[in-house]
Amino acid sequence: MKRSLFGRLWPNVTAVVLFIGFVFPVYWMFATAFKPTGDIISETPVWFPTEVTFDHFRTAIDADNFWTMVANSLIVTVLAVVFSLVVALLGAFALARMRFKGRRGFIIGFMCAQMAPWEVMIIAIYMIVRDASMLNSLVPLTLFYTMMILPFTILTLRGFVAAVPKELEESAMVDGCTRPQAFRLVILPLLAPGLMSTSMFGFITAWNEFPLVLVVNKEAGAQTLPLWLSSFQTVFGDDWGATMAASSLFAIPILILFVFLQRRAVSGLTAGAVKG
Repeated sequence: MKRSLFGRLWPNVTAVVLFIGFVFPVYWMFATAFKPTGDIISETPVWFPTEVTFDHFRTAIDADNFWTMVANSLIVTVLAVVFSLVVALLGAFALARMRFKGRRGFIIGFMCAQMAPWEVMIIAIYMIVRDASMLNSLVPLTLFYTMMILPFTILTLRGFVAAVPKELEESAMVDGCTRPQAFRLVILPLLAPGLMSTSMFGFITAWNEFPLVLVVNKEAGAQTLPLWLSSFQTVFGDDWGATMAASSLFAIPILILFVFLQRRAVSGLTAGAVKG
């Protein structure tokens, strides 16, 4: 009986400990952002703010080029996610539904591209961007972010397309739909969970990318939020409140996206089950 109770408890206890370990740094970042300076520099840890203040957020927002870099990050991230999803949908459908010579080689190539660290190509990327006279531009960032996201997106969506029964598509074509119409009306709605998960991965990858923008975009007006955040502490010194507020502002879009897409993914799964 004791062994059985222990066997039921230890996975839950382990999960709780791991959850606290992962969540606590996030909590401490947000809590520090709302603490007054006295609580932050106190010799004894202050676990909860004694007084909520928004002064640190005002300092972060009033920093130079903050809104410009927010706009730059949103533009390149959203465009990269949209472009990668459009291309990946077509590629995933071809790999999952069609049989052609070299298909297995394509799949292996995408896997190798996903596993290889793209940082080894950063010098070549810089030379290409420089020779094309596109330094300090958002265009190369959007293109290269799309290429970074694309292998994972294609491989993931391929699994979702393959999981949709061919009979659904064939039935739609028997009823008069063309192949593009069958894909748009039958398969695409059932791919909602896959689209949500891949778009979330792509958004996080592009939003957090740092080395490429550091190399190809030196002008402040063409930089993104990760670079702004890295220089924030240099400008504000040991102002940990402002630094944590800046980090919180940087993390908020990802948290909002996660909450929103998580609900959408569950609803897509439910809709797919009903339609199936």
